[in-house]
Amino acid sequence: MGGSDGSPGAVTGHGGAVKLHHVIEGPDDAPALVLLCSLGSTVDMWAPQRRELADEFRVITIDTRGHGGSPVPDGPYRIEDLARDVLETLDEVGVDRASFAGVSLGGAIVQWIGLHAPERASTLAMLCTAARFPNAETFRQRAETVRADGVAAVADAVVARWFTEDYAKAEPDTVARMRDLIASTPAEGYAGCAEAIADWDVVDELGGIRVPTLVVAGVEDPATPPEHQQVLADGIPGARLECITDAAHLASYQRPDVVTPLLREHAKGVS
Repeated sequence: MGGSDGSPGAVTGHGGAVKLHHVIEGPDDAPALVLLCSLGSTVDMWAPQRRELADEFRVITIDTRGHGGSPVPDGPYRIEDLARDVLETLDEVGVDRASFAGVSLGGAIVQWIGLHAPERASTLAMLCTAARFPNAETFRQRAETVRADGVAAVADAVVARWFTEDYAKAEPDTVARMRDLIASTPAEGYAGCAEAIADWDVVDELGGIRVPTLVVAGVEDPATPPEHQQVLADGIPGARLECITDAAHLASYQRPDVVTPLLREHAKGVS
């Protein structure tokens, strides 16, 4: 199994797109699978899936602009900006077409690609995300808070939505590590992406997504409750909805035993 860590060689590419930090694992000649992250996380949030899926995919895990090892341009950002960053980065590594999977913010990026660059996508997976996020104003307020006080000011509240209470009690070290991951996010990167989430609304456009789509809901997700994934599944022609029990907003991390096989089967085109 091959692997590489790609840091951005230059800050911007065509049209102002940012070249993103990414990690590539798996055979060079395998089908590409792109993993996109939630707000306040890095490629580490995909740890349960990355190496597992690299046995038969070329797994490309990407840090969103303003997060992890990626550049931090001044905000505000739009989901379109974040998606064009991803496509620019794939151009850099020679990937014309891939399966895409994204959690929350990453799921919005996946929706944009499905709507505006379907030729780049063989399959789409949208996890714990929404076509229009609830409480948009709270994201704008959060952007103001982190610009003033840093991301540590919101980290405890954010990580509390990522996992169920039972999991948090059973895995306190994991929760603490993820809380530190959130707190380490650059303030402008977090704020800019929060503003992008606040402005995201494609509820009336979902019928235009014609790429085979898997939608995953965490039954106990307080950030994007399952009714938001139901909207996606109802609006996207032929979409498949899977509801994961004992999972909150970071269902992929808490329940890899269920989510990883779902992603594998969907990216392989297995119904």
